[in-house]
Parts: sequence; structure tokens; C-alpha cells
Amino acid sequence: MLRVLNPRLGFAQSIKRTLFLMLHQGVHGVLGQWISPDDLNTEIHDRYPNCMEGRVLYVIPFSMGPIGSPLSKVGIELTDSIYVVLCMTIMTRMHPNVWNVIESSKEFVRCVHSVGCPTSSNQIVKNNWPCNPEKTLISHVPKERLIMSFGSGYGGNSLLGKKCFALRIAGCIARDEGWLAEHMLIMSVTNPKGEEKFIAAAFPSACGKTNMAMLEPSVPGWKVQCVGDDIAWMRFDEHGVLRAINPEAGFFGVAPGTNKKTNPNAMATCMKNTIFTNIGQTKDGHIFWEGLEDQYSPDTEIITWLGDHVKLSDKSKDPKAHPNSRFCCPANQCPIIHPKWEDPQGVPISALIFGGRRPSGIPLVMQSFDWKHGVMLGAALKSEATAAAEFTGKSVMHDPMAMRPFVGYNFGHYLDHWLGMEKPSRKMPLIFHVNWFRLNKHGKFVWPGFGHNIRVIDWILRRVDGEDNGVHSPIGILPKKGKFIIMMISKQHEYLLFVLLSY
Repeated sequence: MLRVLNPRLGFAQSIKRTLFLMLHQGVHGVLGQWISPDDLNTEIHDRYPNCMEGRVLYVIPFSMGPIGSPLSKVGIELTDSIYVVLCMTIMTRMHPNVWNVIESSKEFVRCVHSVGCPTSSNQIVKNNWPCNPEKTLISHVPKERLIMSFGSGYGGNSLLGKKCFALRIAGCIARDEGWLAEHMLIMSVTNPKGEEKFIAAAFPSACGKTNMAMLEPSVPGWKVQCVGDDIAWMRFDEHGVLRAINPEAGFFGVAPGTNKKTNPNAMATCMKNTIFTNIGQTKDGHIFWEGLEDQYSPDTEIITWLGDHVKLSDKSKDPKAHPNSRFCCPANQCPIIHPKWEDPQGVPISALIFGGRRPSGIPLVMQSFDWKHGVMLGAALKSEATAAAEFTGKSVMHDPMAMRPFVGYNFGHYLDHWLGMEKPSRKMPLIFHVNWFRLNKHGKFVWPGFGHNIRVIDWILRRVDGEDNGVHSPIGILPKKGKFIIMMISKQHEYLLFVLLSY
């Protein structure tokens, strides 16, 4: 276990400091910050000369997806951060064979990262976490397949194979080549009859992707296996089947709220070979974050993510682990990892799901009328802001396709690309929208979530099989009365789960 602390700016997606270079401003859109070539050159020359002075330069050859897969892409990252090297070793396929792929294809994504803190500077480094928050800049040049990140050590801003490559740049490559790079988990679900199907689901960061990907079903006879918990690359094959790979090799999960009750598989996965970032720690070296209170006595001494020593029973409002603290661990350690999680051909997707944090007004589950309506549901996705973004508060924000921070080109063109996926020769997956986070008038969750989400998935998969268990409503197809396994939910709460209007 390695525990690292970052008490300075740089523990969330720096959306306002994330830029895209396009020749014309309108080519990008309002969901990303556009910058002109001349302005980007000015910003780069203001930051990068001598930025690594006195530091070690690391060269990282890596593959996103199984090496040699027709769905995979490769890249090279230059960095002066050992933290980045260690995390990239877990999150990507870092291997000498990547050089062979580059030699044969002549194509790779170029990634440059610097903490922006040369040893010759007078800047004070706190807790061994060098960074330069005043000059943080994450720039993307899609046409050149180039990413340059300066000043931040946050995973999404420094592990450039992750969101920068696997979503922003890969999204542009996918547009050019006719496939999809999406902010989605991939899971397999096997029903009591032994019938297996694969699902891809998009939720904003910190909205439960990892919990769903590693779900422990509360209904006997069901089985869930994980292919990926964050990103899906999907392409229709020659038979018209949408096939998906997980381009990552590890999990970079949100720690707070994760425990043996909410996600026992994630807890088992991160018990070895794991890098923890901004968590708390007990005096004798055990991990701690909010959600693990039951594992320790109230008088346990905790070293918080800021380095303060407090008792577990301390009622301070300050969290002992940062709300966006993370665990980074190899995917092959997951006890329910699917045997085909590294299949170079990918797995066949039967259903796509969109969802976000909506305290009112949105039902537990609904199906789109068709592919176009499903694209509209995804584009209209809204969710409460979480600690994974730099926005704070409880405001409900638009997060189309759960891709708000990650769309690498004009969003109108992005929607056209989605709509263009539908072709007569293709077996289009059904599209659904879910909302685990509906609240009652007392501010309590109506739906128990976690393992009980298998009840929603059961209805979804029966829809995929063509079962007549839905009823049309103005906004989509809802479960027919008596065709949805509720169990343990009061009649009043059952009504709230499916009512269309805010109470």
C-alpha cells in the first residue's frame, strides 16, 4: 500500500483549466474551453521551458486496451512524476511490446506531463506533492493526437491515458473512425437460467459506476461480473453487433462510501498492490475513509488527509479523507473480474444505460422509445455536482451522456455521431435511463440501491428479451404494474419511484 497526500489544489477535474485547440472556436463548443493555436503556443512557452529541471524524466510506453487488439490504441507519456509512473503501471498496459505496435503502425498519442515544479525553484513542496496550481493547464490538440498537462498531480489531469486520452482524444479518433469512446462501465449479468448479457452504463463521476460494475446481487440466482468500471470503447463488428472493451487495466475508484456493505468486491480488490490518494490513516497504518467507521473503535486515532491527528469519534465537519480520495489498483485482482475482460474482440453489448443523481422528478427506470429517443435521453442527462468535479454545492447540472468534462469536439457533432450509429444492418442495443438517488420528503433515499439494483437490471434484461412488461408514458417506457420486482419497498415509496412529477 502506498498512501500519498495532496493538500493543495488539484484533487478534482480542473474543467476550467482544460483547453482544446481547434482552428475555429465553433468547432469545439460550450462544454470545453477553446484556445487558438497562437494563444496555446504562448501558454506553453510560458510554462514548459526548464519545467523539469533537476527532476527525473520518465518515458512511459502504454496501450489502452489489450496490446494488439483491433479496438486498442497506444501512446507514450513523458512525465516528471513518479506518482504518475506508478499509477500508469496499474491503469494501462505498460509494456515493451508497445514499441513494436508503434513501429508497425506509426501511430500513437503523444502525452506530456509536468508537475511544473523544477527543483531549482523556490517553491515549497508540501507532503512530497509537487504541483503548480497557479499555472495548471491541461491542453489537448486532437488533430495532432497531442496532450500536454502542466501543474497538476490529480489523476484525471496527470494519468494522461485516462480521461485525456481514453475519452477526449479517443472521442475524436472514434468520430473519425466510426466508433464510440464513452464514460461507461461494462458489466456482465447472468440470470438464474444461466443466460448472460453485457451492459454498458454511463454515470457522472462519483455516481456509482464502480459500485454497479461490481454489484453483489441481493436476489438469489443472479451473477454479476466486471469488465470495466469507468470507460468503454465500442465498435460495431461485421455482424452488426456492438462490441466493447475496457481500455484501462486498473480501477481508479472513489474511496469514501466504499466498504464491505456497499461494495465488498472493491474492498477485496484494493487490499494489496494499491495506491491510495488523500485518504486518512490510522495511527498503526491502516486505511481510513468515511464509510469505514464500523471497522474501528471510537477512540481510534486517525491521521487525516491533511495530516491532522484526530479521534474517530471527533465530530468535526472536516472529513478525515478527502471526498474525492481514490484507490488505484489492478483490475485482475477483482474477485468478479470477467474471464473475457481482456478479450481483444470485446464483449457484445445488449443494453446501454444512462443515469445521474436526481433527488426528484425522474423515475427509477425507463426505456427509450427508440435509438433517437435514447440519444436524446442521454443528451438531456442532469445530475447533482459531486466531489469529482471542481463545482461544489447541491446544484443539478447538465451532464450530457455523463461526458460534460470529456467531449473533445463540438457537442452537436458528437450527437450527430451518436445518431449516425443507427444503421439497418446493425443490432442496436436498447437504451435506458435510471435514477438510484430519488429522495422522499424527509430527504432519505427512496430506493435502497447497491445490490437491490439487480431488480432494475432484471426488468431491463427482460425488455431486451422482448418481454411485454412495459407501459408507454410521455417520457419513455415504464415498468408495468406487477412486472417489476420491488420487494421491501412501501407502497408510498413504490409510487415515488415511478411518478413523473416532483412531489
